[in-house]
Amino acid sequence: MHLLIFGHGYSAGFLTPLLVQEGWTVSGTTRGSSDRVRAAGANPLLWPGDEDGVARAIAQADAILASVAPDGDADPVLAAFGPQIAAAKPSWLGYLSTTGVYGDREGGWVDEDSPLEPATRRGKARVAAEAEWQALADKAALPLHIFRLAGIYGPGRGPFRKLRDGTARRIVKPGQVFSRIHAADIAQAVAASLSGKGGPGIYNLCDDDPAPPQDVIEHAARLLDMPVPPEIAIDDAEMTPMALSFYAESKRVRNDRMKDHLGITLIHPDYRSGLSAILREEEDGAGWTSAAPRA
Repeated sequence: MHLLIFGHGYSAGFLTPLLVQEGWTVSGTTRGSSDRVRAAGANPLLWPGDEDGVARAIAQADAILASVAPDGDADPVLAAFGPQIAAAKPSWLGYLSTTGVYGDREGGWVDEDSPLEPATRRGKARVAAEAEWQALADKAALPLHIFRLAGIYGPGRGPFRKLRDGTARRIVKPGQVFSRIHAADIAQAVAASLSGKGGPGIYNLCDDDPAPPQDVIEHAARLLDMPVPPEIAIDDAEMTPMALSFYAESKRVRNDRMKDHLGITLIHPDYRSGLSAILREEEDGAGWTSAAPRA
């Protein structure tokens, strides 16, 4: 079985080794260095650049996973290769989206059937991209699996580096909560889907414990036996527009469908488990530490 991953970045670095162990061949596109793609066990394809090679991989793929963010109002994968994907008729088609499509719920719960009410430009672009992928799947009769990812963390993407270099901040917005997902749990969920579990549809990928961001920083500091950074009210914090946008939405995301349909038992059901594992891996010198864009 051959999987083609568009955008072989951080999340794919956890998925590929699982699949290779199960006998899959994995190819992944990259914009730059191929080293991290090869290190994960995938065959690198330069894109943009090697369009012919990517087209051949599409034709040969049993499964295709898109992990590329929208470019403005368009999905770059579909813009470049939509007709080829439709013609190839893969037996499995996946798209990594974001729980940002739900928008702000003032701390309330959402599930896969909740209305899409994105509050940010990025969220609106993801809603449009999901619709593009669904339109392709409907027209070509392809089995589309949309995975809406909560905030991704893992080795190299935890709060420990900022705590150690003194740049970690505990910014507090009353009532603010985020859902998260460790990259290892993204990998096991997508791998379960590729094995035939669940069937086409939409799946929220997140852990069991939505939490305020300042609590995560506090717990990480205590794990390092370091002083807990003081709280900073969001109105007093100097933040970039990008950073502020993450605080524009507050919600708790349900993961029942992931567990029930994909048969997932979370490796890291909360940030405490995930942070402890990251620290152990960092101390052992193990773990994937890609600087690639999220998902």
